[in-house]
Amino acid sequence: MAGRRRNLSPWAYWRLHLDAIAAADPLPDDDAAIGAWRGRVRERLHALLGVDPVPVALDLEVTERVECDGYTRERILFDVEGAMTVPAYLLVPNGRVEPGPAMLAVHGHGAGKSAICSREVDGDEAYAHWLAQRGYVVLAPDLRCFGERSDPKWDGEGKYECDWNLVAATMAGRTPLAQNIWDMRRALDVLSTHPLVDPGRIGMCGLSYGGTITLFVAALDDRVRAAVVSCYLSSWQSAHTIPYNMCGSQIMTGMLGQLEHVDVAALIAPRALLAESGIGDYIFPVGAARTTVDQLRRVYRVVGAPGDAVAHDVFEGGHQWHGTEAYPFLERHL
Repeated sequence: MAGRRRNLSPWAYWRLHLDAIAAADPLPDDDAAIGAWRGRVRERLHALLGVDPVPVALDLEVTERVECDGYTRERILFDVEGAMTVPAYLLVPNGRVEPGPAMLAVHGHGAGKSAICSREVDGDEAYAHWLAQRGYVVLAPDLRCFGERSDPKWDGEGKYECDWNLVAATMAGRTPLAQNIWDMRRALDVLSTHPLVDPGRIGMCGLSYGGTITLFVAALDDRVRAAVVSCYLSSWQSAHTIPYNMCGSQIMTGMLGQLEHVDVAALIAPRALLAESGIGDYIFPVGAARTTVDQLRRVYRVVGAPGDAVAHDVFEGGHQWHGTEAYPFLERHL
């Protein structure tokens, strides 16, 4: 006699369970309720991220200076926790003598800061390099597990360092996402105190995981006056179905149903936000991105933001930095 149908696949199990999770507090239909809703979103976001580390002095150190095409590149170190230092490249345009606009540029999964600071490494996606050439002071740090912050003991071991870091952080009651957000907010401290940076004209940008960090930091920190989120802004409800997308660096316990991309992005309003979406980006679906941006436009209208404060660059291409609208967008808003 045939037995009942049995499921042996964890993937199928989680697809069933995650697909069934509904938003607990979605964007309200009533415009008058959006202000209170944003307050609740902020409370949920802080609760999911957990308690911040104890602040320490930055103790900034310059270890190297290299003359590049149109700017000087400094390798710097600064402390973010008692046992954690961040290496970064600081790109200072030649001829800058007075405070002006600056960018915090965050890399995605890959080689780390070197991938976005040298056109020889990653061509058109070297957005930190191109921003420095356009006159911005640019800070490009390494995120945890990338670049100089990748532990050499994993080389050749076939292990995924982000997920190992998630295991360690989970056992300690923390998340890698919250740790990297903390580090990048300390990076804003570095930029905002630089003598050639106007602290009221700081922007932030990033591709993929760099877009993740940009979205969260801009939502949490008003010092980010303009943000470019490249190939990330869409929705977790759609993105969780992609098995190679949600690595251990991008999640918070219990996030699905409590927060969506539109929720976090709504906290940026009325400050400027541009999303880039590749039509061929199958990691962060363009359909979900369009829906999210349409919802955001309503939020921006309700809070009285200028009409061009939120924008969406949908381009022919895949999971990549585009930049065609990003550079003029930043010039207008910084």
